[in-house]
Amino acid sequence: MNMNLFRRELRSNALSLLIWTSVITALTALTMSFYGVFLENNEKILAMISIIPEGTLQFKGISDVDDLFSVLGFYSANNVIYMLVLGSIYSIVLSSGILLREEYNKTAEFLLAWPLSRSEIFFSKAAVVFMNVAVINIVTAVAGYITLEIVKREPFSTDAFIIMSAYTLLLNLFFASLGLFMSTLVKRARPITTLSIGLVLILYFIFTISNITEGFSVIGYATPYKFVGMDTLAPDYRLEFISVLYFVGLSLLLTFIAVRLYRRKEIYL
Repeated sequence: MNMNLFRRELRSNALSLLIWTSVITALTALTMSFYGVFLENNEKILAMISIIPEGTLQFKGISDVDDLFSVLGFYSANNVIYMLVLGSIYSIVLSSGILLREEYNKTAEFLLAWPLSRSEIFFSKAAVVFMNVAVINIVTAVAGYITLEIVKREPFSTDAFIIMSAYTLLLNLFFASLGLFMSTLVKRARPITTLSIGLVLILYFIFTISNITEGFSVIGYATPYKFVGMDTLAPDYRLEFISVLYFVGLSLLLTFIAVRLYRRKEIYL
């Protein structure tokens, strides 16, 4: 890894990191500000929830309607989606563009003029991706914890909150690795932002359908979202070994394949 290139990429991606982090943090704070109102209108809320299909609640991490009235249940049902979807979009958009930027901006010749190997270029840029993904997850998790502490009416499990945050981090790292892999498959010098966003949304849509419709439950396993545990109030809530293996294994495999492909990839100057 080359530190000069690493710092250069950090600076060029700092603004987008700040914007995405600020947006997700603001959305989380705004949503949690309604928790008090939610509790005060619990009878009306229960009446409305009663007409919602059970599967709809389950895919949001709610196994019991009463869970919604606990501060952590309310948080996981309403805020986790920001990191499940928006965090994943940020991760894959960043990673899918960072290796291609010089090509479609016609500055690849400047980069390749540096005394760097393809591996150094790849790992310097990949390190920026994984660091930024870690930063956005840590900052939003800390912000989320602070909002929970501010609006809570009763104690909640810090361990469950940390586990939930770990799941979203693993998911975002997976999409970051997938973006790196996808960018090495591109033959023409063009951004794949639209494709990347579309892929995240399609996978989340499939996951949603699989949870709402019992007959399609199996197809949920075709998406990484199926391996994210969100039932934070379950007594046995923990990081499942199979989920950790799935995310870590696939992330490492995709990154390994990506670097191998990038070493042989034809770079458009």
